[in-house]
Amino acid sequence: MQYLMSVIDDGTGPDTPTEEAAIDAFNERLRSLGHWVFAGGLGSPDPATVIDNRGGQAVITDGPFLESKEYLAGFWIIEAPDLDVALRLAAEGSSCCNRKVEVRPFL
Repeated sequence: MQYLMSVIDDGTGPDTPTEEAAIDAFNERLRSLGHWVFAGGLGSPDPATVIDNRGGQAVITDGPFLESKEYLAGFWIIEAPDLDVALRLAAEGSSCCNRKVEVRPFL
């Protein structure tokens, strides 16, 4: 089963060199154990643009969809046999990146 592990930043600033090295090591561990599917970091939500085309004409709004202290800063998509393994990996990822990590299964 695949899981999305979302990295939640609370505005603490960019990754430190130590965090970046730990994340690289964690990514390599995910690859070596066969859990790696895909991962990526995201920039700050400040330059985000929201497009709503539900009414037949696109409405374009500058800025994030939701003003919040916390925002999605990156993610991992992993393959894990069950939620327990995904949660264990998310705990490792949280420690490596020094941020909260939310785990959700794909449908």
